[in-house]
Amino acid sequence: MKKQPFLQKHLRLSDKTYRDLTKAAAACFLTNLSLLLPAAVSLLITMEVLKPLTGASMDWKRLWVLFGAGIAAGIILFFCSRNDYKKTYVTSYQAGVETRMSVAEQIRKLPMHVFHAKDLTELTTNIMGDCASLEQMLSHLVPQLIANTASIAAVCVFFAFWDWRIALALFATLPVAFCIVFFSRRRQEALNRKLVEAKLAASEQTREYLEGIKIIKSCNLDGERFDALKEALRNMKRRSIHTDLGTGILVASAQVVLYAGVGITIFTATALLSGGSIALETVMITLLVAVRIYGPVIAILQLLPELFYMLQATKRMRALAEIPLMEGSAETPVKHFDVAFEDVRFQYNKDEVLRGVSVTIPEKSITALAGPSGSGKSTMARLIARFWDVTGGTVRVGGVDVKTLDPEYLMRHMSFVFQDVVLFHDTVWNNIKIGNMDATDGEILAAAEAAHCDEFVYALPDRYETVLGENGQTLSGGERQRVSIARALLKDAPIVLLDEATASLDPENESLIQEAISRLIKGKTVLVIAHRLRTVTGADQIIVLEDGMVAGTGTHEQLLANCGVYARMFSLQQPT
Repeated sequence: MKKQPFLQKHLRLSDKTYRDLTKAAAACFLTNLSLLLPAAVSLLITMEVLKPLTGASMDWKRLWVLFGAGIAAGIILFFCSRNDYKKTYVTSYQAGVETRMSVAEQIRKLPMHVFHAKDLTELTTNIMGDCASLEQMLSHLVPQLIANTASIAAVCVFFAFWDWRIALALFATLPVAFCIVFFSRRRQEALNRKLVEAKLAASEQTREYLEGIKIIKSCNLDGERFDALKEALRNMKRRSIHTDLGTGILVASAQVVLYAGVGITIFTATALLSGGSIALETVMITLLVAVRIYGPVIAILQLLPELFYMLQATKRMRALAEIPLMEGSAETPVKHFDVAFEDVRFQYNKDEVLRGVSVTIPEKSITALAGPSGSGKSTMARLIARFWDVTGGTVRVGGVDVKTLDPEYLMRHMSFVFQDVVLFHDTVWNNIKIGNMDATDGEILAAAEAAHCDEFVYALPDRYETVLGENGQTLSGGERQRVSIARALLKDAPIVLLDEATASLDPENESLIQEAISRLIKGKTVLVIAHRLRTVTGADQIIVLEDGMVAGTGTHEQLLANCGVYARMFSLQQPT
């Protein structure tokens, strides 16, 4: 793999974006040079106007030529600035869009354990805040830093050849000023890191407060929960002040040292003029350059602390990019849809959830998973779909190890209906169509009718074009489940995983959803996570789990007779 340049690697840029960045830096450099043209013309005009003071006469023809040159310099500056804008701002925002999409794609392909380890606020910050920081760097920081540094180097070289004494005086304080900023980088990074942590904590508390507002209001939690939010916001304010104050003092100190160079330059130029070593024109050019050159230097000193802060964002983006993705083949054919667990072990962090599970789920049959809470039922379903990879043993679908299959390819063969339905802030139609984006209108309507969605959709203001609230909160629990089942029907996958969808529904909705599910599972390999055992007594096979191990396998009648765990659970669920 080709080694990437430093900036490309650390800013996590694509080859195209890196090329655009170099073009933007070149455009900024040309703009800096073009800024010297009007200043140079002004100097020449001033020197011409002052000629009578030395006994010479003004050359009016030369003045008109210089006036024309000034207009030409202004036009050149305009086109350079226009090119600068296009190369920096326009391309940086395009790069921001590409980066957001690549981060979102990266997050989509991450293993599920990452979402357990990372807070959703942090992942949201990766997509929005960190990408915005990258945009800011590409449009306002990096090109200007490169261009200003190149401009200063060019002027320094020019003066070194012209008069090394003037060059030494002009740039004597520059290394000291930069040393103040660079040698304080660790201190600035510590301040920036604490500020970022404070911002993430404040965002998390704000999200938690808004998500739990119903509980907060109903339980009158205006004290403790609100205090946590207030303290997080106060801490963010304190960290912001400390960071701005700390970096501000450093930058101000560097600027004071830098501006001392103006005095040194004036003193040196005056001394050389008095000694007859240089002419008055040289002194005037020196003063002009001294005034102009310190502008880019001051800009660099102000931009560096901001760059150090934004590098925290790119560090998080690099860390996200380095998380290994789940990979596999999308070419291996899966011809059969039986599922086999072979001595499967799995653990969350250090807690082992499954311990040597070996079972078979036959093709085109209904298998139920039963067992106490925390016994590993949901984990088994998620391992089949490769939400996680096993830590030991093998899960096979149609004889193929799921770890060898691309997760998206594997997912084409499965449909899910879970208790916690996720709906998007979109129309009812589009929420159903997610099951199969290539489905025809007739297929979508057929799936909706089969799932009994039409019974509530036609009561909505815009029917299927009605936009649902966030996560479908404008619908009841039963209505949300019917949309979820319609998706699964539309997908028509050969394997169906059900986290008992009727566990918390009223009898009317339960009856409708049971009917819809019976249509969904017809002729499919079905795995049902059973919470209420009476709903799975007719399953072809029931697997009972206890403490991550198989406690029994068989039909309802066989387990009542031979499995104490199942018999006890079934007895406890019977009405008294």
